[in-house]
Amino acid sequence: MIEPEPIGDEAQARDYVAGWGDAAAMERLERFDDLLLAENARQNLIAKPSEAELWQRHIADSAQLLEHVPRETSGAGPWLDLGTGAGFPGLVIAALRPQWEVVLVESRARRAEFLATCVRELGLSRCRVVGERLERIEPFPARVISARAFAPLDKLLRLSAPFSTKQTRYVLPKGRSAAHELGQAKKPIRAMFHVEHSLTDREAGIIVSA
Repeated sequence: MIEPEPIGDEAQARDYVAGWGDAAAMERLERFDDLLLAENARQNLIAKPSEAELWQRHIADSAQLLEHVPRETSGAGPWLDLGTGAGFPGLVIAALRPQWEVVLVESRARRAEFLATCVRELGLSRCRVVGERLERIEPFPARVISARAFAPLDKLLRLSAPFSTKQTRYVLPKGRSAAHELGQAKKPIRAMFHVEHSLTDREAGIIVSA
């Protein structure tokens, strides 16, 4: 398989994301872009300097997780995104794959309200926001579990275990700590996961289950 080229700027990021969706998906993401920037003036969702690189640092960074998820994910259980925050990666996935069931878990009330607004504005009928801590949610079998800056790997795996089955695929953007976190894990965990390079930052990694 040919590895995609690294994403170096906003134009490349938009082109990359467009490869994962149709025109309607891009319209949804453009609307999300507007909603996010407006809300960022009211609450700190993303760092101000990253607003100018929103597509590269956040939207394409989220979309690239689809590289590591089997196409048969649709209909095989929800995509569970932990600590969605400003919408990454879960809301981007929902915008690109509106036919998939996506569950966004965000315990912070203001952020959960923002996500609910986005879901409504983007018409994502199969995406729902759960404004609770993960420990308080009734477990269900998830087909994919993602998380960006949610918790250290060992804690993340412990908290998400009730939602995980033998078929669950983990895709965990861990930034530049990915290799270190996996290297510090117990041997059985290291055998179950590997690190993929991020397309938006060649020094960053994504921890992916086998």
